[in-house]
Amino acid sequence: MNILLKSARIIAPQSEYHSKSLDILIQNGIISDIADTVSPPEGTEIVQPKNLHVSPGWLDTSVCFGEPGYEDRETITNGLKTAAKSGFTAVLVNPNTYPVADTNADISFLISRSKDHATALHPIGALTAKSESVDLAELYDMKNAGAVAFGDYQVPVSNPNLLKIALQYTSNFGGLVLSFPQENRISGKGVMNEGTTSTRLGLKGIPALAEELQVARDLFLLEYTGGKLHIPTISTARSAELIGNAKAKGLDVSCSVAIHNLFFTDTVLEEFDTSYKVLPPLRGQEDTAALIEGLKNGIIDFVTSDHNPVDVEHKNVEFDHAMYGSTGLESAFGALASLLGAESATQLLSKGRSRFGLMEHLIARGQKADLTLFDPDTEYTFGREHILSTSKNSAFNGQKLKGKVYGCIANGIAEINTKQQ
Repeated sequence: MNILLKSARIIAPQSEYHSKSLDILIQNGIISDIADTVSPPEGTEIVQPKNLHVSPGWLDTSVCFGEPGYEDRETITNGLKTAAKSGFTAVLVNPNTYPVADTNADISFLISRSKDHATALHPIGALTAKSESVDLAELYDMKNAGAVAFGDYQVPVSNPNLLKIALQYTSNFGGLVLSFPQENRISGKGVMNEGTTSTRLGLKGIPALAEELQVARDLFLLEYTGGKLHIPTISTARSAELIGNAKAKGLDVSCSVAIHNLFFTDTVLEEFDTSYKVLPPLRGQEDTAALIEGLKNGIIDFVTSDHNPVDVEHKNVEFDHAMYGSTGLESAFGALASLLGAESATQLLSKGRSRFGLMEHLIARGQKADLTLFDPDTEYTFGREHILSTSKNSAFNGQKLKGKVYGCIANGIAEINTKQQ
């Protein structure tokens, strides 16, 4: 694979080439030259789409694919193609499959099925057997098979002693524990944020307290045990404040926020559209503003699409009975760039590898090509034609976004679409 990226504006603050428009020659998956003008060898494919920008490859820290067990929602093959065309050169895949990915064999299966794709798949192993929050799963065996962290997707660790033991045990081999921030005995049968909108709509609410109690509990446990904790997809201002205080104490904790929790508030549920039924739920304006501020000041470490394909049979039903989840890979950059600007969005999407023990990639001669290609300026209305996932449950349908992705080059494979829609 020989590719020449012509006049590509490089967005990489850690690189000497940051903000420069240069030619980038890639030969056999390696960046062989970067210069004002590069003369390509014969047979080189020249890529020069409109307003080409290049950054280090993006990482999504929370993605769901259906395979095995729920292939009608999304297969690994289609999921990885979707991720690549959305600019992600690596994704962390949750264990909410059937069976749940809670053994060495399950992790090995996921990795074997992901070979020969531009996007690398890194499995998150289940923290507890069958994600039932009763007994710890085979954590060390899964680590040896390639799991990068351990957590039960959207399943809180109900027993605090179990989380204590998990943090202590994983400390022996540097494992990272994920704990979903919800206290189910407080959230009860809630289906959306508890507030004036839920009262007006007559829907049971999930109070912010349900999240914040769990976050506070988990941080107390982390302070007691040591170890490494990641709290995925927080949604309230108080959660960010609690985590910021814990970081100030020196605790080894990180957290993420889903892009839809930055982009929308609970008022979009006025029409009972199940596309907006996500977990944690969409909150109010004060929480959304605090989450954006948390990203800017570094309290919140990462953003994620929290991509969760759900088939129509589980979405096109009454709101109370619909499954939680929205697809998000395809809309991630456009939504985030619309909120924060393209350069900030690129930097946030490039973060996270070191936290999960993955190799960082630089834009430099002799480095492995791990690049995302995009146009930060194109404005468009996101629609079903932009959804590449098998399931079409996107919360971003009909939203005006800014920033289109051409694709990526990684693992010696180019997945590029230069057509502007």
